[in-house]
Amino acid sequence: MKECGYSEINTRGTSPMESPHIKKKATVRRKWEVFPGRNKFYCDGRVMMARQTGVFYLTLILILVTSGLFFAFDCPYLAVKITPAIPVIGGILVFFVMGTLLRTSFSDPGVLPRATPDEAADLERQIDVANGSTSGGYRPPPRTKEVVINGQTVKLKYCFTCKIFRPPRASHCSLCDNCVERFDHHCPWVGNCVGKRNYRFFYMFILSLSFLTVFIFAFVITHVILRSQQSGFLNALKDSPASVLEAVVCFFSVWSIVGLSGFHTYLISSNQTTNEDIKGSWSSKRGKENYNPYSYGNIFKNCCAALCGPVNPSLIDRRGFVPADMPQAVSPSNGLTMYGSTQSQSNMAAATPLLQNEPSVTSDELPLPGKTSIHAPCTSLALGQPTPPSSMPNLNSESILTDMIPLKEDLGNHQFLTPDEAPSPPGMLPVNSPVTHSHTMHVLNLVSQDSLHEDSVRGLVKLSSV
Repeated sequence: MKECGYSEINTRGTSPMESPHIKKKATVRRKWEVFPGRNKFYCDGRVMMARQTGVFYLTLILILVTSGLFFAFDCPYLAVKITPAIPVIGGILVFFVMGTLLRTSFSDPGVLPRATPDEAADLERQIDVANGSTSGGYRPPPRTKEVVINGQTVKLKYCFTCKIFRPPRASHCSLCDNCVERFDHHCPWVGNCVGKRNYRFFYMFILSLSFLTVFIFAFVITHVILRSQQSGFLNALKDSPASVLEAVVCFFSVWSIVGLSGFHTYLISSNQTTNEDIKGSWSSKRGKENYNPYSYGNIFKNCCAALCGPVNPSLIDRRGFVPADMPQAVSPSNGLTMYGSTQSQSNMAAATPLLQNEPSVTSDELPLPGKTSIHAPCTSLALGQPTPPSSMPNLNSESILTDMIPLKEDLGNHQFLTPDEAPSPPGMLPVNSPVTHSHTMHVLNLVSQDSLHEDSVRGLVKLSSV
């Protein structure tokens, strides 16, 4: 005989059922904390950079060290011998270079937000309708769509990572794992992608860095020549050894920096991106009718569009708050109301034995016909102290024994098999094996019966002999 146990509901724990008066302290997170791309964020999401920032720190060191040596060893002599405007101009250039570098590195280049699950599912339905896939066979979605821009057909590629059709001139950066609007290239020297929102600052950075490099290199050579005229070349190098290091750094970097500035000046004048120029998207080699649909046909207009237009706002809202799941009041089958739980938690709570209405009959708990089973479902308990169910008002020992021990005349209507007569199920041990005596069959006019334990059989045999 088994006892019917009642477990007290803990209203102060972290169970799926909670009191409506007790509120959970929800943790508020910002969107940059759950951003899916491979980026680094600093200052509570205000600073956004790529994950690989080692080369960016090298750029900072080269600029700051070279400029610092120039102001420490060359500017004092040049300000006295030539003009005091030299350190002033040098300071303005360094300030402009550092400002544009940090603005390029710390800003959002124009990352496109990824599609939500609902948007991705809706897009897949549109693709299925466009393909006419009414059958159950699998058809991969098309990788491109075609749009017409200024008479030129432009293909929009589908991004399987972001689940969107990329807008014109956008591309997916493999290093940052983001789709960037008007993607130009990923620059490790600035530690970020270069796109629609930071391209003008990148161009100003390399252009001002070109002027600064030429400026420092020219006046370092001037400083060495003036000193060598007074005390000789070797004594001039001994008096200002830092000038040699500055001249070497500027000499090897001025060619690449000036060349890069000239290349991007050409791109701006023709309203192209580095990505488009490398791929030859608007090259005449592809056909006579192939032309750049984004060009205004004028160098001045193209430069104004790239450098003087408004800066578009960020689309990812990285400092915005993640919308928390709204608490839903779910009414399970037993009438209890759960607050502040999600749908999955409510389903799990409804599936627990305490909240089920239907009794579960196992192989060890087959009820006798005409008798009351103590394994009937317990009624719902209100929050607080547990109370016995109304179906069993007096749960004492006499009522349980009277209710469970059958009378003699009732036992005459039932037939029982002894342990030796009970047949073994197929695939089990032989009948003579001692293990088979631990099971017996209870005939209840069912198609198939599960085996009962030996202790239950012995108790029923003793009752039949009374």
